Amino acid sequence: MTQYLLSVHGREGDPTPSDEAMQAAYAAVEAFNAEVREKGAWVFAGGLMPADTATVVDGRGAEAVLSDGPFAETKEHLGGFWVIEAANLDEALRWAAQGSRACGSPVEVRPFQSE
Repeated sequence: MTQYLLSVHGREGDPTPSDEAMQAAYAAVEAFNAEVREKGAWVFAGGLMPADTATVVDGRGAEAVLSDGPFAETKEHLGGFWVIEAANLDEALRWAAQGSRACGSPVEVRPFQSE
């Protein structure tokens, strides 16, 4: 089985969902998580705080340089992720489609490098 990163992307400036919409999304994501666990594809997952809470660490010099994030100058940012195990890309894409419906955001699928 190959592990895949299913990354959820959000866009700056999108309207903030109502509390009711957020609760519905949380319930849908939890139902999705339960199904991924039940089918044995679950590795782990997590939601992230907004991109403006990020700190970038550049340790390439003699001393690490820290700066407010995010690193990338973009309007789209990683909002959360799942790491799953799937037999192939098609299976991972099916999980991503379900996850996207559950969280209401686009989901990028990317395989991990083999060891």
